[in-house]
Amino acid sequence: MNRSRTGIQLRRLGIAAVGALVAVGVAAGPAAAHAGVTASDPRALAENVTLSFTSEAESDTAGISELRVVLPKGIAPDALTLKDAPKEWKLTATADGYTIGGPALATGTDAEYSVTVRQLPDEDSLAFKTLETYGDGKISRWIEVPTDGEKVDNPAPVLKLKAAAPGAKVIAPSPSPTPSTAAPSAQPSAQPSAQPSAPVASTSARATSEEDAGGGGTAAVVGVIAAALLLAAAGTVWWVRRNRGQA
Repeated sequence: MNRSRTGIQLRRLGIAAVGALVAVGVAAGPAAAHAGVTASDPRALAENVTLSFTSEAESDTAGISELRVVLPKGIAPDALTLKDAPKEWKLTATADGYTIGGPALATGTDAEYSVTVRQLPDEDSLAFKTLETYGDGKISRWIEVPTDGEKVDNPAPVLKLKAAAPGAKVIAPSPSPTPSTAAPSAQPSAQPSAQPSAPVASTSARATSEEDAGGGGTAAVVGVIAAALLLAAAGTVWWVRRNRGQA
């Protein structure tokens, strides 16, 4: 009788323990969600690589509406383009990465999208820190980068890279816009206003110099005439005095 009661109690304890484990597993369900990344060519210095991202939904009340990604060193925001994304989602470059989002997805739907990268950097691994924003304003941060094999609660998507292909080289980055290419209309608009001013200035200067030259010539002529008159007058006086002396 005692053995029977003891067996029943043990079975009850076992059922309770299993129920507790199941409850813990259900409660830990959302924490098991994660964000991941894969590559069409996971090799260092690979070109025109498609990166596919998946952010698992972990909210029971709202869908994902935006993802904010910080790019790893060696990938510039302008070095990638959007390839595929949920309907009406758009990609916008930021100072250190990009945001991609649009209408909130259905609750429980994972956010999946892909981008094309001009070239992967020469690294062993790349971490893409990601912030998930839900329609109700909740934010999940997948930004921790594990080191030395340690486990973290909110790991960032990490892409492991293989060695670069033989002969692979770093391609030159896209040229930055110059003033001439960034605003081609600036020069034409400035030239017409600048060109007329030069002839006007030179014409004005020429007119001034001509006036000065004309004034100087007139003064010289007047001086010559005055000197001739004075000489003639002096000669007349001398001739009159000479005649009077002879008389």
